[in-house]
Amino acid sequence: MTVTEKLKFNKDGLMPAIVQDAESGEILMLAYMNREAFELTVKTGKTHFYSRSRKKLWCKGETSGNVQTVAAVYTDCDYDTILVKVAQKGAACHEGYQTCFHHLLDSGAGWKIVGEKAFDPDEVYGKQSKQEK
Repeated sequence: MTVTEKLKFNKDGLMPAIVQDAESGEILMLAYMNREAFELTVKTGKTHFYSRSRKKLWCKGETSGNVQTVAAVYTDCDYDTILVKVAQKGAACHEGYQTCFHHLLDSGAGWKIVGEKAFDPDEVYGKQSKQEK
């Protein structure tokens, strides 16, 4: 049995992949993997995902240089969600923040941004739309 045989991808062939900093424990991002992205992640030791908006594979950091080196891969008890612990180079979020989870619901005041930007996305990606990143 291969490592992917137990995995349960959804009807679209995708599985949520939670990415966590292996050292700090901070949750960096949530993305989706198809079977090929999962196999590339395991084979190369760098995270690969499937972009639902662009409908193609991508390697984290291929544009920004902010790569994720895999430290460990876990699955949940149902084999339908992946947790990837990584060593993050630079920031994980395409908006320039360390983590994609930088919007905090402030009791009654709405959403506020927490954390500082690590890079300027316009300098890294140009003036692309968020869907193109």
